[in-house]
Formats: sequence, C-alpha cells, structure tokens
Amino acid sequence: MASPHTAVHGGSTTAQLYAQALQHAPDNPAIVSGDKTLTYAELAHRSWQTVRVLQQQGLQRRDTVALLIGNRMEAIIALIAVHWLGLRYLALHPLASQEDHCFVLEDAEVKALIADTRQHAERAEALRSSVPLVVTLDDTRSGPGLINLAEKQDGTPLELPDDPSEISKLAYTGGTTGRSKGIRHTHRTAVTLVMQALAAYEWPDTPKYLVTTPISHAAGSLLIPVFLKGGTVYLMEKYSSAAFFEHVQKHRINLSFLVPTQIYGLLDDPAPDQSDSTSLELVLYGAAPITPVRLAQALGKFGPVFGQIYGQAEAPMTICYLSPKEHDLMQPHRLQSCGRPIPGNQVQLLDANLSPVPVGEIGELCVRGPLVMDGYLNRPEEDAKVFEGGWLHTGDMARADAEGYLYLVDRSKDMIITGGFNVFPSEVENCLAQHPQVAISAVIGIPHEKWGEEVTAIVVLKPDAECDEHEIITYVTEHKGVVHAPKKVIFTDQLPLTAVGKIDKKTLRARYWSVQNRQIN
Repeated sequence: MASPHTAVHGGSTTAQLYAQALQHAPDNPAIVSGDKTLTYAELAHRSWQTVRVLQQQGLQRRDTVALLIGNRMEAIIALIAVHWLGLRYLALHPLASQEDHCFVLEDAEVKALIADTRQHAERAEALRSSVPLVVTLDDTRSGPGLINLAEKQDGTPLELPDDPSEISKLAYTGGTTGRSKGIRHTHRTAVTLVMQALAAYEWPDTPKYLVTTPISHAAGSLLIPVFLKGGTVYLMEKYSSAAFFEHVQKHRINLSFLVPTQIYGLLDDPAPDQSDSTSLELVLYGAAPITPVRLAQALGKFGPVFGQIYGQAEAPMTICYLSPKEHDLMQPHRLQSCGRPIPGNQVQLLDANLSPVPVGEIGELCVRGPLVMDGYLNRPEEDAKVFEGGWLHTGDMARADAEGYLYLVDRSKDMIITGGFNVFPSEVENCLAQHPQVAISAVIGIPHEKWGEEVTAIVVLKPDAECDEHEIITYVTEHKGVVHAPKKVIFTDQLPLTAVGKIDKKTLRARYWSVQNRQIN
C-alpha cells in the first residue's frame, strides 16, 4: 500500500488510468484488428483473465517483464494485464539483434518474456536461455499460450496498484559508450504524458485511432488517451501506404500517428487521388525531424491536420507541440519548428555554463518537470551528467524565436535518427571494430529523402584486406540488427583527425551536410 502522504498527493497510476478508461462505455468497440472487434467490457474481462495467468506463472508486483510483441489485440490485453498486476513493463525493440536483446534482459534483471510468436517465434526461442520464464501469446510445442490459458480464468477485477512512486516502465535507449541504458519511469511520467496529451492535442470527439507503428513504442502512448475518450483503436500489423489509405476510407479514421518516412511514402503513393481521406482530423507525427518542403506538400495534400510532437525516451512525447493551426503555409519558416513547450514543462536553451542563451542564439534544449524520467538504471555517473544543474539535458541543440517557438538545429550527442529510430554511431563502430577486415571506421548520418538520415559507414580496411559493401552491411545486420546496419559503405585509405587525434566527425559530416541550413534532416 502507498504511504498516507502518497495516497493524498500522489495521483493516479497507469493501471488506474486503464481501469478508469475501460469502465465508461462497456458495449462500445475498443479495438478492431482485421475482422475481429473487442468491446470495452470484453477488453477489461480478458485483461483480468490474463492477470490471473501471469500470477499463476509466479509473477509478482514490481517484477520486470519484457514484451516482444506486434500490433495485435492480444498484445494490448497482455500490456494492460502487466500494468494491472503492478509489473515493470519493458518493451524489446522488435528490430534489435539477439545480442542486444540478451543484454537488455540481463541488465534489467527481467523475470519473464512475453513473446508474440506469430511474429517473433525464432527470437523468442533463442532467448529462452537468457530469461527465467518465456510466456508466448499463442500455443507452441512447449505448451498452451497466454491466449488459451486466459480463456479458462476468472475475469473479476482485483485490487489495482495504487503507488504512483513505483517504477512502472523501463525503456532502453542507445548509449554513447556502445551499450544501451535503461530509463526508469515511474507512473508519474506516464500519467503526465496522458494529461498533457489530452490537454494539448486537438482530439476528435470520438477518436478512431489507426495504429501504424509498433504499440511497444510511441504509438502505444496514445492508447490510454484514446480509451479515456471512448474511442476505438484500429491496428495495422504490417504497414503500407496502400493499407493506410484503405483503412482510413473503410473505417473513417480520424486520428493517426506517423513518422516522417511514412508521410513521405503517402505523398509518393498515387492512392491519395483515388481514395477518400477527408475523415482525418489529426495526424500526429514525430520521432524524427521532418523535411519542411515535404511537410508543406503534405499540408497541400491532406489539409491542416498535422500536429508535430517532440520528446525523447527520457521525457517522452510531450515536451513540445506544434499544433495544426501553427502549420501555417503563410509562415513557411514555422514548418521547421518543433513547436512550443507544453504547459507543465519548463524548457530552457542553455549554454556550456548552464546559462540561458539569448533569443535567436543556439543552446542545448533542457527540460524539467513531472514528465522527466527518474534516472537511468544502475548508471549514477550517467545520471550526474544528464541531470547537471537540475535539468534534463536532451542533447538537442536549438534556437528560439521571439514568440517562443523552438527550432532544432543539431544534436550534441553523436546520434543518427533514421526512419524514426535512434542509432548511436558508437554502437555501429564498436560492432565494426570486431570485423576481422576492418582497421577503423566512422559512422555518420547523411541526408536521405525517405529516411531523414542514412546510416553511413566510412571504413578503412586492414592492409591487404578484401571486403565489399554487402559484407559490411550483412555483418552489422547480424550483430546489431537491421536498424543499425549501414545503408551505404564508403571505403577510404584514411579518416580525418582532429588536433588531438580523434576522428573528425565534423569534417566528415560537412561533406554531406554543407548545403543544409540545419544539421538534422
């Protein structure tokens, strides 16, 4: 039980928000996936049944459970059950390598892995030796799955976790040291995100939310707000531009979340001229910077329905927001902005001495408030750096105009954003350092029309070594996963160095970014 002080001032937990959301309209459709529909009452009942299965598997409140899932209604049921049992939720990146998954499972001391074997059967089997318990959604040769087992259970509600100070989620982000870091989020972060999203976004009266990206990441953060508004979640297991337009027209979708590369694909698909997408009222986008020219094209095609969100894993989704009405083609410079801070967040642009920079000058975007993480898991030295001066240092460099709009111009952290995913070059470089033919490498992002940035490896081979681009790409894919794999490999005899002998990334980047007016894409 929470302490009396927490009970008075602590607010809700994620579990309580889900329970509150599922009570309002029991007969309304909550989730639609293909030809299957779950009402709110059915979703709540099946989630409580799943809670009991997890209890029978020996899981207890505050245990850490990893989910490797796709966009299925059964996955959402499992996710809700995890929160209702008071477990710590950790989403495994669906495109990460086995090596990275093993590291995360060990680093977070995960007690159980819940796996969607319809999409991740091979990986789930490979991870069995890395975690005490593997629970599959579907039946396997090892036994019945979570779906089957839950059907025989009691669906009566139990007491919900009520301590908002508990860690509710661990999220892993890449690290400049070559290993990802576990981010500790209490219920405070999740509840703040929901409250800020509900207050800031221009929600349809009854959302019809089309999920196009993994629910294990940013798209999943919109589930609670949609349910609280009595809306319906429509799941796409596999995204394509054609399928997006088909879903929008068939179901009169009025809400979605897209990454910029998806928006580019919609613009390049001929379907907009042949299908009806006029039902769209709000299309949130984020996870990577968007090209202003392409954004203007999207506004011309779909109208003023786009809202840009800005956040990062340490302060997710709702640091800043650029609303649809602020996507003003009469002020084209505004299309380069990530918006203004959402009320409840303190945001400052700070110089190296932690002093605010003047309007128009570039500083590091720093934030404080209830949205910010508790810190990294077992990384006190990293906490000291990222919280220096009492601010969360995002690593993003930005400038502000006189009206308070923020414009990202570069990143202080050596990070690439490609297709909405974060890639730390050091992780790829550490991987390539183990290749028997590679002497040294430098990994940078270069502008790409579709992906925003293209992971590019500039490689110096060992004397007399023979290796081609395909071999390098395959090697990184096998050891780090497809997201980290270079899209391009450039072989060279030497890399430029700084005066102190470090690889001069600035010089390398300048060859490809010199025509850009900002150092992100």
